[in-house]
Amino acid sequence: MPASPVIVALELGTAKVIALVGEMREDQHVMITGMGEHPSQGISKGQVVDIEAAGDAVRAALAAAEETAQVTIRQVVLAISGGHVRSDINRGVVPVRDKGEITRADMNAVMDVAKAVNLPTDREILHTICQHYCIDGQQRVVLPEGMEGARLELDMLVIHGLRSPMRNAIKAVEDIDIAVQDVVYAGLGSALSVLTPEQKKGGALVIDLGAGTSEYVAYAGGVIASAGALGVGGDHVTNDIALAFSIPERQAERCKCEHGGALLSLDGSDGKVAVAPGVGFGGRTLSRQVLLTVMHARMHETFSMIKQRLEADKVPVHLAAGVVLVGGGAHMEEIAELAADVFDLPCVVGKPREVSGLATATEGPEYAACTGLIQYACRRWQSKRPKPLGSLFRNLLKR
Repeated sequence: MPASPVIVALELGTAKVIALVGEMREDQHVMITGMGEHPSQGISKGQVVDIEAAGDAVRAALAAAEETAQVTIRQVVLAISGGHVRSDINRGVVPVRDKGEITRADMNAVMDVAKAVNLPTDREILHTICQHYCIDGQQRVVLPEGMEGARLELDMLVIHGLRSPMRNAIKAVEDIDIAVQDVVYAGLGSALSVLTPEQKKGGALVIDLGAGTSEYVAYAGGVIASAGALGVGGDHVTNDIALAFSIPERQAERCKCEHGGALLSLDGSDGKVAVAPGVGFGGRTLSRQVLLTVMHARMHETFSMIKQRLEADKVPVHLAAGVVLVGGGAHMEEIAELAADVFDLPCVVGKPREVSGLATATEGPEYAACTGLIQYACRRWQSKRPKPLGSLFRNLLKR
């Protein structure tokens, strides 16, 4: 028996729109029961630039998901991405009121203060995530209720983005008569999908390499220490190749996928890559070493920019669990080796955890965000679900 209602996760990617249908079973595993995808239209760098065209792509992806899952889709959980997403840490401070003993009311009060971050008028909060409580500026605690102190502090991670791109994504979906049940930062979905509790505790960096954007989430000490996105992705690599060799983008994409890689050839050999002719293009032969040089430069720059962001956010340098790559860009040859070199950390390509069902969705790193969205929505539903009478009675007995 399922332990949650059917959830539909939707991601409006730059390369394709993905819809996954799933539900959480009693054993807390997510079962993927349907999937649909369609080449993106009207979407650039993770942002909707043509609402009608984007809506057509969403409609096609959802129709395919309905067919495979044998369900009628009326609402979705929507992934939000784009280089405009940022995170900040806001500290809330309140005096302890009840004779120096911290109560649940004090915790709620400091949470309200920590959430009240001042953002520019064009930005909107996506998530507020508790990091650490602190008593009297000294002792860092997980659960301060019942402890003594004069002042309670809380560090809150606030993930936010530009209001217009987020609302345009929602509008593209709602204009085809599909309700948006919730919105989730895509990078958070990817991290929820691929990381174990041990990796979060030890420290880990998840990077979702998409076609138009690269999202990242860094855990340190069991909490999210930083999150954000760059408006740079696999399409920029393709464009670099097209410009470097004066070839059409379609041929450049094929060269990237079939002959490319993120590292330079160490033996100095320089094989040749034949580029097939196309419309208005007669074909030619390229140097593979130059192809690798172009790809290496763009991906090294991307990872270096993320590293600089983490340093600015004062994320600890040593993350014991290393780097986990997901997204379509994680298929690039030797991309994990390049990331390991830039961050000086071990690096692996991740895949969704605690998920079963359709092999395509459960094995591919490009489906991490959507599987994470289903896990996120299922657990939120469970947290709001009324407790059964038996468990309520047992809880009363423990008081």
